[in-house]
Amino acid sequence: MADPALGPSDVVGAGLCVGCGACAAGSGALAFDRRGLLTPSGDWAKARSDGFARICPFSPAARNEDEIAADRFPAPTHRDAQIGSYEQAYVGHVAEDGFRANGSSGGMVSWVAAELLRRGLVDGVAHVVAADPGHDGRFFSYRVSRSEAEIGAGAKSRYYPVELSQVLAEIRAVQGRYAIVGVPCFIKAVHLLRREEPLLAQRIPFTLGLFCGHMKSARFVESFAWQLGAPFEQVKAVEYRLKNPDRPANWYTAHLTLADGSARWQDWWHLADGDWGAGFFQNPACNYCDDVVAETADISFGDAWVEPYSSDGRGTNVVIARSPLLDDMLREGIARGQLALSPVDSAFVVETQAAGLRHRREGLAYRLRVFPPRLPLQKRVQPASVAPPLRRRLIYRFRAAISVWSHRVFALARRTHWSGLYVHWARLTLAPYRRLAYPRR
Repeated sequence: MADPALGPSDVVGAGLCVGCGACAAGSGALAFDRRGLLTPSGDWAKARSDGFARICPFSPAARNEDEIAADRFPAPTHRDAQIGSYEQAYVGHVAEDGFRANGSSGGMVSWVAAELLRRGLVDGVAHVVAADPGHDGRFFSYRVSRSEAEIGAGAKSRYYPVELSQVLAEIRAVQGRYAIVGVPCFIKAVHLLRREEPLLAQRIPFTLGLFCGHMKSARFVESFAWQLGAPFEQVKAVEYRLKNPDRPANWYTAHLTLADGSARWQDWWHLADGDWGAGFFQNPACNYCDDVVAETADISFGDAWVEPYSSDGRGTNVVIARSPLLDDMLREGIARGQLALSPVDSAFVVETQAAGLRHRREGLAYRLRVFPPRLPLQKRVQPASVAPPLRRRLIYRFRAAISVWSHRVFALARRTHWSGLYVHWARLTLAPYRRLAYPRR
């Protein structure tokens, strides 16, 4: 293993920073780089220490997800190689009024967060909410919510760079118990911090994980604006998944609200970069992640991307309860009629996330073989000893190229004020990718 004394700039330089902000809490700040990704900013980012190496989720010295989960869930009812340790998995939605309609999926994330508050198990929930871009140029940010109404404001999907430093500072400063909602690498960073800081271990008893395909750059919103004919400086709010009960849940619609109250919208499938799996604006660190389902979280949530659920526009969650306490909470919610959940096995969960798991298992093994990271990461997935079939190799290479060149071409389009350059390139690139990824049967 490499020398564990690392600094944020080392991880950024290796293309492995996810911008979680764990390293910045109390010591520095993050800012958007030229790609629209949040990265450590300032002289402090150059300082190296063993402490930083232990808390960065992509550091070679950090504990991996299996080691963290073994501490969190020492005697699980089930253990699965692809979804981790857990008590029970479920599929379904919230039956209690409002939660399902207001969420992008089945409403389960907001319900669990609200139920933790209602039971007095936490005093606040750190989660992502919409922000005023006129304030600091960001459309979304983390906030600590202390009421059910405030939690409701954080419903819906947010495919936008955010970071934890400010809410971690608040948790350190304000006595109480907190839950944190986040994608897998953010939840991992929280647990690494909890191990280093007993105060955080005491104050953060619950983590709520979100299944994750990859993280996007802030430029994704600008691309929406370009393609929908909206002046970007006039965009005041963005919704990535406009919900329509009369259409399939997997028909994503991008929706922009402008300063004059007007709106622009379009289905993702008709956008030049609207194919999620192609990897447009992907954070490069996501190429080296092996956790799709937040294996270290006490409970984690995703979309049930299998029929008949994917055609149900009202939204359906798949839920993995890893904490016995939270599993009991779900069972009580089912008994009271608040939750419409049915138990499922690990094979069902894997099927709902088949594409993401393939990309983070077979795909990661191939990337580790042909595109090894510049820091010697200790991944649970080993470099492939045998290459996957040709078509899969081409898909993985195509995705890697799109994730790199989308940043570069978009930056050039911004500098030249020629949005058509990027949009034309994206359409030309996406067409052969789709023929490769979705061959006619």
